[in-house]
Amino acid sequence: MPCKASRAAVTFFPLLMWTWVMQEEDRDQVAIGGKKIINRTFLSLSQITALSEQNVEGVQKKLEEFLNLKQLKTSLKEAILLDYYTAGFWWAKEMNFSLIQLSGFMDLLNFLLENLSDKHMTLGDNLKELGKAMAGIGGTDSERSGDLNFFSIEQAKAVIDYLNISLFKHYKLYEYLFHNPREELVISNEYMIELAQPAVPPFPAVLEEGVPSDICSSFIVSPTAAETESKGSDEEGYLEEPCPEVESFEADAVAGITAEDQKSAVGEIPDEIIGNLEAEINEKLQMQEEAYTLRTEKLRSPK
Repeated sequence: MPCKASRAAVTFFPLLMWTWVMQEEDRDQVAIGGKKIINRTFLSLSQITALSEQNVEGVQKKLEEFLNLKQLKTSLKEAILLDYYTAGFWWAKEMNFSLIQLSGFMDLLNFLLENLSDKHMTLGDNLKELGKAMAGIGGTDSERSGDLNFFSIEQAKAVIDYLNISLFKHYKLYEYLFHNPREELVISNEYMIELAQPAVPPFPAVLEEGVPSDICSSFIVSPTAAETESKGSDEEGYLEEPCPEVESFEADAVAGITAEDQKSAVGEIPDEIIGNLEAEINEKLQMQEEAYTLRTEKLRSPK
């Protein structure tokens, strides 16, 4: 019994909605007059024709192009919009709607969604607008006909059933999508990377993961070839330039030394060097002799 009751409630709700929409149509007939409720500017007939020739993937690609959706991979709103229109068009195509009916159905989807997103309409107000748009369906009076008079009564019922399980069923979620701003979390890490200065051949560049550039430039980086040449030329120029004061000092120092003093100085240098070597050798021999004597006494002593 509970199962049968639930099934009856599910079946009765779309019929109740259809009755309510039809009542709203009758109430608003006089107010509507000849005024158009839906502006047919969403998709052109050529675009509808191009969509009708595609499969599901092709419809999605075409709608992405027609709606100018550029951030599908990062924008939740664009992804939901593409899914909303793709699912709606494919459902209408499977219902074997004509091109005019497909165009009108897509205009209706866009109209109801704009009422929610731009005009902030509640579910009840949007249902009233749906009733106005469907006014006069199945009738013969041209004055009472609405924007969707190319639908039959059975097709209009099917459209309401589809809207009931798609937009109207998830109305609160669509309201949250359009009216509640969400914080955008940017996940990133900032790193300070210090690169070594480019070296001039023949000196190679240091490893980037080695040391900071200030330490490298102060203690590691070899001077460039140009710097070495300029420094060498400066030193050569400094050595080649004669200094008058140094030349006069050297001349005075040499003038006070005779030939005999030079011979005696030359003869004293070898004697001094040889004497130092002999003393050093004798000292080492004496140390070795003492070491051998000590080892010999240890061997002779009884254990």
